[in-house]
Amino acid sequence: MSRMARRSTETTRPSVFWPLAALVIPPVALIAKIRVRGAEKLPQEGAFILAPNHYSEFDPLVVAVAVWRIGRAPRFMAKESLFKVPVLGWFLRRTGMIPVARTSSAASARQTMVQSQELVEHGRGVIVYPEGTLTRDPDLWPMRGKSGAVRLALADGIPLIPMAQWGTQAIMGRYQKGLSLWPPRKPVQVLVGDPVDVSDLRGRASEPAALTEATNRLMNAITALLEELRDEKAPAERWNPASHGQKETGRLDS
Repeated sequence: MSRMARRSTETTRPSVFWPLAALVIPPVALIAKIRVRGAEKLPQEGAFILAPNHYSEFDPLVVAVAVWRIGRAPRFMAKESLFKVPVLGWFLRRTGMIPVARTSSAASARQTMVQSQELVEHGRGVIVYPEGTLTRDPDLWPMRGKSGAVRLALADGIPLIPMAQWGTQAIMGRYQKGLSLWPPRKPVQVLVGDPVDVSDLRGRASEPAALTEATNRLMNAITALLEELRDEKAPAERWNPASHGQKETGRLDS
């Protein structure tokens, strides 16, 4: 990533993100040596949906630092219940995080429309893990995706940006308790890809087949980026937890 990249107004004007960055970035920099490529593919202005792979509980810190270094504020989707927690809820609302409710399909569709319109209105980006949880794939390849990211993108034609990162597993393995701090500054690679084109599906955004197609395109793009980082090919068939008797939310029981 070029260190000369222009900062967006999101990270040049005063905000709660500045003290947060001062608290988070130094310790992360002591643990991980993050290298970002493709930074120019993340819009410096306006709304975007950033969709990374997810295999470690340390991932969000890596992604947040990478996005901040690129010049955008790292906002995530978070469970709606977290917004009701004292202090934490205030912080999530103050930083513009987006609540996700597990509701009926009709209510979910209305919520998606409102959230998408707010992203466009405020020119904000949001980070959405399309897998919904840590991958169940035993080799840490992206598994079957969910439709949340593409629903947001389709609602208002927001750029849908794939991202892959690799190296975090050396810091904190999937469901590992605690961090591996030695040796320090483990290399972590982050690669941002070209926007995924789903424009042909916008008129069919409410159809399950269109959502499935858009999600497959996104997961294919993320997987291709990860193949480049790992310098190896992913399995021909993407891991489907249901086919292996696994639940798709929460921790994976061994």
